[in-house]
Amino acid sequence: MSRYSKEDIVRLVEEEDVEFIRLQFTDIFGMLKNVAITSSQLKKALDNLCMFDGSSIEGFVRVNESDMYLYPDLDTFEIFPWRPQQGKVARLMCDVYRPNRTPFEGDPRFVLKKVLKEAKDMGYTFQVGPECEFFLFHTDEEGRPTTNTHEMAGYFDVGPIDLAENVRRDIVLNMEEMGFQVESSHHEIAPAQHEIDFQYTEGLVAADNILTFKMTVKTIAKRHGLHATFMPKPKAGVNGSGMHINMSLADEFGHNVFEDQSDELGLSRVAYQFMAGLLYHMKGITLLTNPLVNSYKRLMPGYDAPVYIAWSASANRSQLIRIPSSRGASTRIELRCPDSAVNPYLALAACLAAGLDGIRKEMVPPAAVNDNIFAMTKAQMKELGIGQLPKTLGEAIEKFESDPFVQEILGEHIYTKYLEAKKEEWRQFRAQVTDWEIGEYLYKY
Repeated sequence: MSRYSKEDIVRLVEEEDVEFIRLQFTDIFGMLKNVAITSSQLKKALDNLCMFDGSSIEGFVRVNESDMYLYPDLDTFEIFPWRPQQGKVARLMCDVYRPNRTPFEGDPRFVLKKVLKEAKDMGYTFQVGPECEFFLFHTDEEGRPTTNTHEMAGYFDVGPIDLAENVRRDIVLNMEEMGFQVESSHHEIAPAQHEIDFQYTEGLVAADNILTFKMTVKTIAKRHGLHATFMPKPKAGVNGSGMHINMSLADEFGHNVFEDQSDELGLSRVAYQFMAGLLYHMKGITLLTNPLVNSYKRLMPGYDAPVYIAWSASANRSQLIRIPSSRGASTRIELRCPDSAVNPYLALAACLAAGLDGIRKEMVPPAAVNDNIFAMTKAQMKELGIGQLPKTLGEAIEKFESDPFVQEILGEHIYTKYLEAKKEEWRQFRAQVTDWEIGEYLYKY
């Protein structure tokens, strides 16, 4: 059931003195874009008549077919609490349509909605709870971001050791004012690293929320004179930032179908099949869950990030998939490799599609691995059939390209554009001469 009608939004804009409305959408890499309109143009926007130049957006269309339309999702209307109280600013997340009024296949939100429809046709609703980590760093004299921090705090530390306690407080308060249900916030393992978790929700809402969360964090951090980054590994020698994704499926009555009290681990057959599908397709979709050259600097042994394709129902955090101890309505699986640089629409679509494929084909997951994989020998891992995630963006590209299932999820348009861009990113990175190389080789050779 919808939260808002067109009339509700028009009334709220008038009552709340909203002057500007941002019509938001993303490119294929998950970078948030918007067209800002004044309140006088609101009715035109709500009638899906706002047009923009799609040829200027990465991965969209060519110059000779550039006209695109924004269709606001009325349920995403939110007023930004950090903007002025007179002449407020609000936003609406939008779907992108072609001039012939058909959904644009290059819109990442369309891809997720398509897979969510497949789940619904199978009788399921996708529930998602993200755990978003980020760093807060100083800026230089000109306001540009650095990787400097005065802080030395660690996991769960409190103020005054945790110097950003008040920043997190402001982020949480602003999020709650926009309707988020924040479950927890705390300092993470590395100095200047933080985590804020919000309550699980339906898949499309979760993807919208991730983008809103990142925008909120960056905005509030800037107001405190800091720069917030969701870059997976901004500093060597410390933990990187991930975005663990907690997932479950609900039936038409809202019951968690991953739960089965008669099972030894409390998991249903559907939960095992979903997990098996994820494990089976993981290498092919890693380019979507870990999309940057830098993502693979985080996926290294010793930094609380998974490297090996295995699962565990214990509190073992060396595995790719962990089953948190909560059961009943909270029964879920936690995928630990994604980072916050993802396009949430594409990453969640890929995870859900892989899980649904496991259900359709009645896949069976390998046996759980409850030991610390990082302490195993290669022979032990081979005996247990434990695979490994791609080690570099280049390897992830190869796995992505060799798995036809990924193209089915994304459609030809996004698949082709995304692959072209990632190949170019990898080519550019390989052509760079890094400071490490200069320090290691210049003197010797």
